[in-house]
Amino acid sequence: MDKIKYDEAIRVCALDKDIESFDYGDLTEIGQRGLNMSGGQKQRIQLARAVYNDADIYLLDDPFSAVDAHTAAALFNDCVMGALAKKTVILVTHQVEFLNDVDNILVVEGGQVTQSGNYKELLIAGTTFEQLVFAHKNTIGSFDTSFGSKQNEHPTKYSDQIEHNNTSYNNEEKGEISTKPRLQLTEEEEKETGDVGWRSFSDYIFISKGLIYFTSSTMSQIGFVLFQATASFWLAFSIQNTNISSVLVVGIYTVISALSAAFVYLRTLFAVLLGLKASQAFFSGFTNSIFKAPMLFFDSTPVGRILTRASSDLRVLDFDIPVAFAFVTAAFTEIVATICIMASVTWQVLFVGIFAIVGSKYVQGYYQKSAGELMRINGTTKAPVMNYASETALGVATIRAFRMVDKFFSNYLKLVDTDAKVFLCSTATLEWLVLRTEALQNLTLFTAAILLVLAPKGYIAPGLVGLSLSYAFALTGTQVFLSRWYSSLSNYIVSVERIKQYMNIPSEPPAIVADNRPPTSWPPKGRIKLVDLKIRYRPNAPIVLQGITCTFKEGTRVGVVGRTGSGKTTLISALFRLVEPYNGRILIDDVDICTIGLKDLRLRLSIIPQEPTLFRGSVRTNLDPLGLHSDDEIWKALEKCQLKETISELPNLLESSVSDEGENWSMGQRQLFCLGRVLLKRNKILVLDEATASIDSATDAILQKIIRQEFANCTVITVAHRVPTVIDSDMVMVLSYGKLVEYDEPSKLMGTNSSFAKLVAEYWSSCTRN
Repeated sequence: MDKIKYDEAIRVCALDKDIESFDYGDLTEIGQRGLNMSGGQKQRIQLARAVYNDADIYLLDDPFSAVDAHTAAALFNDCVMGALAKKTVILVTHQVEFLNDVDNILVVEGGQVTQSGNYKELLIAGTTFEQLVFAHKNTIGSFDTSFGSKQNEHPTKYSDQIEHNNTSYNNEEKGEISTKPRLQLTEEEEKETGDVGWRSFSDYIFISKGLIYFTSSTMSQIGFVLFQATASFWLAFSIQNTNISSVLVVGIYTVISALSAAFVYLRTLFAVLLGLKASQAFFSGFTNSIFKAPMLFFDSTPVGRILTRASSDLRVLDFDIPVAFAFVTAAFTEIVATICIMASVTWQVLFVGIFAIVGSKYVQGYYQKSAGELMRINGTTKAPVMNYASETALGVATIRAFRMVDKFFSNYLKLVDTDAKVFLCSTATLEWLVLRTEALQNLTLFTAAILLVLAPKGYIAPGLVGLSLSYAFALTGTQVFLSRWYSSLSNYIVSVERIKQYMNIPSEPPAIVADNRPPTSWPPKGRIKLVDLKIRYRPNAPIVLQGITCTFKEGTRVGVVGRTGSGKTTLISALFRLVEPYNGRILIDDVDICTIGLKDLRLRLSIIPQEPTLFRGSVRTNLDPLGLHSDDEIWKALEKCQLKETISELPNLLESSVSDEGENWSMGQRQLFCLGRVLLKRNKILVLDEATASIDSATDAILQKIIRQEFANCTVITVAHRVPTVIDSDMVMVLSYGKLVEYDEPSKLMGTNSSFAKLVAEYWSSCTRN
């Protein structure tokens, strides 16, 4: 690593203060798809990665959309115009305030470049570019002119005050966090220790309620062995008795064999029924537990761990354990029957036979301690392989762009090797066991053969000698078979352990609280009251929201602003109960949301998230997944959210396809889809979490107008970095490091030396400077 270049990339991408605030600095773990990073942090980390790569050509796709105005200006000036000054930079953006400093501008409309030139040339030429600039200037013009003049008279003063506040908040935050345990996001995978024992076997039988099938299968196997031994004895005695006809011998032998075959069928049937019942019980318990798990579980658990249990471990439960159980039962009963038959002919073999069985059990126990741990380790080495493969597939475009394919492939092979090494060791230990088992059972065979040879002539009937030797020769193979399958069953049963771990996840609160359901018309007004609200993500983690108390009056538009990491997203998460309050209450129309079911709460709230989610399907199913609205209502919603024209041009209209996560639609269009959903749903409370970050100023202005019109009687909570988005709100909430700094009307806040006034000053100065 080039330390100088690394530090410079962090500085020009405004990541230095973020890294200082992280518990582990630049070694802080980033969760899957950056789930523990804000939108602005993710953009800046990606930008820093590109800067550090030191390429000749840079393609920047709207890198300033999720950051506040001050950070956007710093990124443009320090990074694009500074660090990348000697590079070819292609910047895709809808933030026209930065275009005055670029060398050439391309205006794209309808998939074609309609205009090309520098800033002044395009302004003179008019048309599309002029409209974009005009829309942006109208947005700036919404500020009070005297306020703008006042800020511009003393830019240094306000800049110093802002920097001073940031430093003090940083120091305060560091002081608080340093007193608490520091935890990485992803916890180490839980792994049992010690002997597998009988607990997992009993869990397999009793959780599935399959004791009757287990008993029936065992009894059927005993019946099969008894009839098989009876058939062998019948042949041994009948061939010595010349008075019995061959027809009778064959007939009775056939009847006995048919009965033994029936018991074999019953043994297999009951074993399969046991496996089926166990599979259903464990699969239902596992999926119910996963689907009811709180969001924190998914934040701290890589998806690979869940997928390995849902795939390989459940496959073992479905196929391998029932087969292994049937084979172990069969082999064990056959060994007992074999020794009994041999002892009935030469009883002295019991001494050696019992010794061999005890010795085999001792060797088996010695082996099992290592084998069980190896299987547990093998379970934990599979998850990283699957996790790495899925993450690589999601980021393959970035990996190829940075020419890191070989490195990722090498890392993948290392993970595969780690997994393969454990499997190889497991196989090697099994062979170690088989060699010793064969040696012990060969001793039994040798003893039986010696006793039969040394017996006086005529002391043992020839038929019985043949019977004893035939069983003795099969003994070694049967014991090896038992050892292999018992070892396999003991290893397979580790999957029961692993699945059971995820069957006991503490679940999130119930979807419906039957005795405390809100009325169907709730909330009638949409009044939200926060009372001393404190949030922490883990029991020992720092408090993220620190005692917020305020009221969002019904029908008001509340803007929530603050720098990255101030707690804006946490506040929204608490409103939807994605994270439960550590202390305090949230009341919606005097109903404590923690006392009602999650389904009753979340169905009454609407949100347009910062990262919109679309599902594979059609336009219709993404807008109206439950099929509750007519085509006319859907088209009206599309018209209001500015998507009607785009979808009308598609051949399949509302049935047009949407790929996984909406990859065939732009980020801005995905957010418009989410707006269409809430327009159809029409709840009393609407949350906009950076909902217009990826669309241009003109479209943003139109959408804000639509939201004002369509949700005039609703409570609208707007989380935004763009100051114009919240400047016309009825109330503005300013958060800083989890604390409520200000909550008042924007006009009053702008008239004082407030934190909100400083944020507006930053936006104003960045716009006028650029």
